[in-house]
Amino acid sequence: MQAIGVDTHKDSLAACAVDELGAALAETEFANDPAGHAALAAWAQTVAPGATIGVEGSSSYGAAAARYLDERGLAVREVPPHLSGRERSRTRRAGKSDPGDALAIARVTAREADLPPIRRVDPTTELGLLLAARDDLVGEATRVRNRVHADLVILVPGYGGQVANLIADRHLVTVGRSLRGRPGVHAELTRERLADLRRLQARIRSLAIRIRRLVTGHPLLDLPGVGGLTAAALIAETGDVTRFRSADAFAILAGVAPIPASSGQVQRMRLNRGGNRQLNRAFHVIALVQARTYEPAKAYVARKRAEGHSWREAIRALKRRLVRAVFRLLVEGATAQARAT
Repeated sequence: MQAIGVDTHKDSLAACAVDELGAALAETEFANDPAGHAALAAWAQTVAPGATIGVEGSSSYGAAAARYLDERGLAVREVPPHLSGRERSRTRRAGKSDPGDALAIARVTAREADLPPIRRVDPTTELGLLLAARDDLVGEATRVRNRVHADLVILVPGYGGQVANLIADRHLVTVGRSLRGRPGVHAELTRERLADLRRLQARIRSLAIRIRRLVTGHPLLDLPGVGGLTAAALIAETGDVTRFRSADAFAILAGVAPIPASSGQVQRMRLNRGGNRQLNRAFHVIALVQARTYEPAKAYVARKRAEGHSWREAIRALKRRLVRAVFRLLVEGATAQARAT
């Protein structure tokens, strides 16, 4: 099968076409703008008509180009960086270059028949944007909160006896009272940071309410261990679930497919560092909650531990077991939404 690999950057796109044996047929570069996308599509249809096009970074720098190609009927696939990274060492090209990276991506595209299609713009895209905005605010709130803690150590020694954290509103009120009327620039800046923290936390709560409202009634919420934010993360990071041919393909994307790491009589699976880390984190949250509160999951983890597996290995096995249930519920949710529209 002929294939084309596209290595994406902020301002440029490197493309390489290969034949059935992985030998380079042609390679070139295009600007990463509308004119460059049109030129890439024309070039692809000329040098390798009907070829599958693999794009690395199809949800970031290559998103616009990948969608342009997809909208014109070309077969476009998402190439995970860890696959192309391993292939780069086999290109026999000295050093690292964009054309060499495009060759590696093309060879992965030609060899791997189960690469997922790129994500199209759909309702899950907006959900993902809301989650990303909330994550940004959580990170900023954590930074401000840590700075306020450092300020209070100096301004209000022993404040920890009355203030357990800087999350609950009642504790923020207590801190505000302790700072009221204190002279000096340090106290003034700390009061400003405290006000910033209140605004950030209010915005975080507002976004969380909006996100939970968008997933209300989704079948995922019936799965023990899945709350509104976790369900939203699963839906947003998966996108159109019908692009996966099976739960096993979905497991690969989520980075929970087992990776053998056995030797001799020791049979075990190791941590999979590939796949979508946001999806993987969502599965990890569900597994931890179930392992502590859901009796079937607690029994499963206990059985794995009795077989000689570590706690972490048992949790990894539970995450893999959860894939089929989550995949089925995602499909049910997509089907219900399609009927409603």
